[in-house]
Amino acid sequence: MKYKLGDFVRFVDEKLEGYVTQIIDEQMIGVTVEDDFEIPVLAAKVTYVHGHGAESHDEDYVAPVTTVLPGEFKSKGVFIAVVPDAKANALVHLYILNETSYQLLASLTTEQQKSFKGEFAGIIEPNTAAKVYSAKLSDLQLWPKFLSQVLYHTRQNQEVPAPLNVSEQFKAKDFAGAKKIIPILKQQGWLIQLDEPELLIDAEKLKESFFKPAEEKQEVQKPVQEFDLHIEKLRDDHQFLTSSEMMNIQVNAFKHALDGAIVHQMPDITFIHGTGNGILKHELHKLLSKHPKVQTFMDARKEKFGYGATKVMLK
Repeated sequence: MKYKLGDFVRFVDEKLEGYVTQIIDEQMIGVTVEDDFEIPVLAAKVTYVHGHGAESHDEDYVAPVTTVLPGEFKSKGVFIAVVPDAKANALVHLYILNETSYQLLASLTTEQQKSFKGEFAGIIEPNTAAKVYSAKLSDLQLWPKFLSQVLYHTRQNQEVPAPLNVSEQFKAKDFAGAKKIIPILKQQGWLIQLDEPELLIDAEKLKESFFKPAEEKQEVQKPVQEFDLHIEKLRDDHQFLTSSEMMNIQVNAFKHALDGAIVHQMPDITFIHGTGNGILKHELHKLLSKHPKVQTFMDARKEKFGYGATKVMLK
């Protein structure tokens, strides 16, 4: 198949053009035309329109190289960015986004029913992004598993991190939060960080906690159904705290309340975080997306909270 999702094509026998939004088989593709209607057509009956529109439709676009200044070396920041297509609403594009100061040698392979396919391999410079995959968001349940591998390289005097090897099966909860502006791409979308340490459970400490005498065990208090994380609700001296101190207090309060909800087998809990600059909401959603006891999460009762609260459904 010479075409891929997101290519802009023109019909040979008709005055129609649009974007490839489905690969049906080796001979057939689906093309979404101007009125958002998808037309099945033989691949031989369309032709690729070169040099059309946004860079993402011409090549696997990589932003210009950015020089890293001394003293500004950044070692963390490898992401999968999921961005809706600006022209074909049915499509989203996946990018590997490099916010680090390292040059990355990256590879993306898909796995579906024990069948593997290499989708992308290449070098991603610091502060650039490369498109690695395209798909319909409405077909999320049909998406394959994504296997990302990353090697780091730099000519500067910096320790090189261990290679990344991340397996990601996207679920609906990964896209439950509101879209935000993606760095480098400057488009609305979702961001999933690949180079965060996995949540590790110390088996020995866990075992010790089960065998502690009853008087040593701490009673976990059941949290309220709607837990308010506004700093003035948590600390009386909040006017004397720095922004980072406030954030730490709010995140710790969130973790304790979430643990309490899990211990007391609450089916759900709502966290009121406000809108503000969105940093606290983003941090909470990042923690929730990796928590093994969280089934899903979503914006809670917009008519009451707007976008200032998140409802968490527990397993």
